[in-house]
Amino acid sequence: MKAEPLVLFEVKEGGVAVITLNDLARMNPVTPPLMQGCLDAMKQVHEDHSIRALVLTANGRAFSVGADLAELSRWSREAGVDGTASLGERVADMMETGVTPLIAGLANSPVPVVCAINGPAAGGGVGFALAGDIVLAARSAYFYLPFAPALGAVPDMGASWQLPRAVGHARAMGMTLLGDRISAEQAERWGLIWACIDDDKLADEALRIARRLAAAPAHSALETRALYRASAGNSLEDQLDYERRRQMQLLDGECFTEGVEAFIGKRRPVFPGRR
Repeated sequence: MKAEPLVLFEVKEGGVAVITLNDLARMNPVTPPLMQGCLDAMKQVHEDHSIRALVLTANGRAFSVGADLAELSRWSREAGVDGTASLGERVADMMETGVTPLIAGLANSPVPVVCAINGPAAGGGVGFALAGDIVLAARSAYFYLPFAPALGAVPDMGASWQLPRAVGHARAMGMTLLGDRISAEQAERWGLIWACIDDDKLADEALRIARRLAAAPAHSALETRALYRASAGNSLEDQLDYERRRQMQLLDGECFTEGVEAFIGKRRPVFPGRR
């Protein structure tokens, strides 16, 4: 019998693509094959300009448990045998060829990304879960970073970049050093995610939000990401100048014209697709 693919890809009505992690038996560990499946799906998102929003979610009891520790243990035992690289070297290579392009690809996606966290996100799964523009979590989900207290390692898959920006230095340090599980409700209170959703409503809510994003101007997510990333390093004066320069270009565009005409005409705007 043919094995189920580790990553499912589907394009739904309204220009919404869905990437679903599908290694159910192992709770979606971050492995090279799973990352490659996600990268292949992202390539389709880039190439298909009818896609205007993306949902990233998972099947099974967890979103992702992070690294496959059993596989890493095997890599450690193999280290040095017949010239085999050390565990650290092999993981670093996996991060360079899989983790970095995947997380960077989501962060720079040509369409807005909704992450729908259906269950626990642990280890590298936390960075994976936070890679979207809008993150929703099922009420049963939680976020868990065992790196420092249990493994003597540091958060990866972008979690070290996302966490302090989302919840501040103090909470990021406590979450990392103590390794406490942060429930979806607490994550919502902290501002780590957009919303905590009842488990049975998560998939529908993710699609509803993705379809709203798909109906917006196609460049909205790209411009908004760039705006807030610039603000992290700009002075107020520099940011005001950035805003001025972007408005000078965007207000002369067809999306602004359509938005104004739709508002005046009391109708829903219809924006052009991706180019």
